Amino acid sequence: MAVRTPDPDPEPDDGLGGFGDGQQPSRGANPGWLSEFELAEARRHLPMLYVEAIPVRTDGSGQVTEIGILLRSTPMGEMTRTIVSGRVRFGETIRDALFRHVENDLGPMAFPLLPPQPLPFTVAEYFPIPGVSAYHDDRQHAVSLAFVVPVTGTCEPRQDALEVTWFSPEAAGSDAVAAEMEGGRGTLIRQALANLGLLR
Repeated sequence: MAVRTPDPDPEPDDGLGGFGDGQQPSRGANPGWLSEFELAEARRHLPMLYVEAIPVRTDGSGQVTEIGILLRSTPMGEMTRTIVSGRVRFGETIRDALFRHVENDLGPMAFPLLPPQPLPFTVAEYFPIPGVSAYHDDRQHAVSLAFVVPVTGTCEPRQDALEVTWFSPEAAGSDAVAAEMEGGRGTLIRQALANLGLLR
């Protein structure tokens, strides 16, 4: 099974015309967006920078009560679980990239709580060759900054996500959920739980 770091389609402000019209993004509208050819070429030579977010819900005392994991369908029709993920654009701050991808994947009413200077709980390296690290992406070498992001609003998944499932911390760290996660992200969930002091 091909496992990959999700790449949502560019948003309208990326300078794309209508769907399927074959036009490339306008450089003036978004000089940080690459054409498919440019992206494929960059992936052959450079590690790609990503942000990943594990959405959580907290109680009144700030304790994490639920972990949000996305359910998505692959182009092959397989159902897998994943987390919020996407590339950082040229000239974009980490915070802005994180906010953009949370909104893209969970909808504009998710209301993520991001500090002015977010700090990742870990850095994950995805390699196209399985076994180099716990993480695998068959298209590229990707370096991902992973964050835990509390959300306070209503999450309505978009892009290729079908739903967001809210798990208890115990269930999110289970072998059953890890087996459904793509690219080794079950390990990432467990690292987040350990960072939060919730791994049992």
